[in-house]
Amino acid sequence: MAKRSQTTELGCIACEELSQVGAGKEGWLVDDPNLLCALDTHALALANRSLILVLGWSDSDGHRIKIVPDLSPIEAEHITAIEWLVFDEIRVVVAGTSCGYLLIYSLGGHLIHKQLIYPGRILKIRVRGTKRDLTQDASSEEVCVVMPGVVARYDGSDIQSMLHRWFQETHTQFWDQKPKKRDLEAPETPYGRLPFQLWNVSKYGSCADAAITGTMPPPLMELQSSQRYYCAVTIGEDAVISAFRLSEDKSRSLVGAILSKVVPATFSTIASFSKLIWRSEQTSPRKSDVKPQPFARASPLTCLKDHPRKGEKLTLSPSGTLAAITDSLGRILLLDTQALVVVRLWKGYRDACCLFMEMLVNRDTTAPSSSYYEPVKSDYCLCLAIHAPRKGIIEIWQMRTGPRLRIIQCVKGAKILQPTYRFGSSMTSPYVPLEVFLLNGDSGQISVLNRTLN
Repeated sequence: MAKRSQTTELGCIACEELSQVGAGKEGWLVDDPNLLCALDTHALALANRSLILVLGWSDSDGHRIKIVPDLSPIEAEHITAIEWLVFDEIRVVVAGTSCGYLLIYSLGGHLIHKQLIYPGRILKIRVRGTKRDLTQDASSEEVCVVMPGVVARYDGSDIQSMLHRWFQETHTQFWDQKPKKRDLEAPETPYGRLPFQLWNVSKYGSCADAAITGTMPPPLMELQSSQRYYCAVTIGEDAVISAFRLSEDKSRSLVGAILSKVVPATFSTIASFSKLIWRSEQTSPRKSDVKPQPFARASPLTCLKDHPRKGEKLTLSPSGTLAAITDSLGRILLLDTQALVVVRLWKGYRDACCLFMEMLVNRDTTAPSSSYYEPVKSDYCLCLAIHAPRKGIIEIWQMRTGPRLRIIQCVKGAKILQPTYRFGSSMTSPYVPLEVFLLNGDSGQISVLNRTLN
């Protein structure tokens, strides 16, 4: 009875298609490093190196979709990251590859957008948004792409505009039955190139994970600057924690600026002169390879080196003010991303996974007597759910320095997940708290951790 009061079962994803991603073997969900998971409110996306499965568990959304991306066999390209993008009626799956490409797929399995970010392996795709309140001077919705030593940022409004153009065009094609011809060999899809910002954060070594925590004040000598500055926190093997101030300005020297103008012009002149001599008109022109975007300026702020400790995974709180970092020594560090100091430490949690959630800790004392009362944001307390697979438990700790509120037993081979951020959520709509889901790899059952304390 205690177990039922701590979790609520929602559905099951067990089906024959799961065998294509390794289901049926003991520990298939957690032992395979190439198996990736991304959760939406009513669907789960599973991906291995070359396949994406979308499985729904509710009665209204119990679909099954198989997506096979077109990857380069020459470079042994494979899927390395996966996430959902949810904009009201539009829900798509975005994947990152080992060659640095970002792929956006519809739930019908059609490729919507393909774009090269930077040559290299995409480690993580983070979707996050903050609303304007006392701690944030402006609302911000973004998609952050993490690579070894590289961080990219997409503005949520740019992605939303592109997806709306795609949605309107496909809706028009559905009624007119006149699909437009597309150039399948084009490096990027014709809905427009998505603008993004790119930073090099490899000063303290290659990073294993990173996150943009939010905006920050400009440097002391640039108080009048109109550019926005972001704070990025990275973790890795050389530096457990490092932080950078990210600027929108390109960090190009005077020599680099001159070369960027002179060299292309010189090369164009030589190429034109060679065409006049040899008249090579019979050969068809080849499309030039996509060149990486130049880096913007990233200024180091701080660095923590503690050999042989290595940073492994990073989890960011909804507001971005806290980050939970797991390391190779079985410790969990709670970092204040604004002061850039560690405010709490847990020991003895090897292979742990952390997710932030919200619970009604003082629900009975703060809520009115009416049984129809709907909890608001102020009723919830931020907590950290720590899944310790070697102990077979999930612990919930109150933030920042509160006690341990609950211990939940879980089976071996289970995994905790969290639904992705939903873009454009209104402040006037009923508040949806941050929840943590539990996926049982053996049975396929999906449960949600209850938000109230009995």
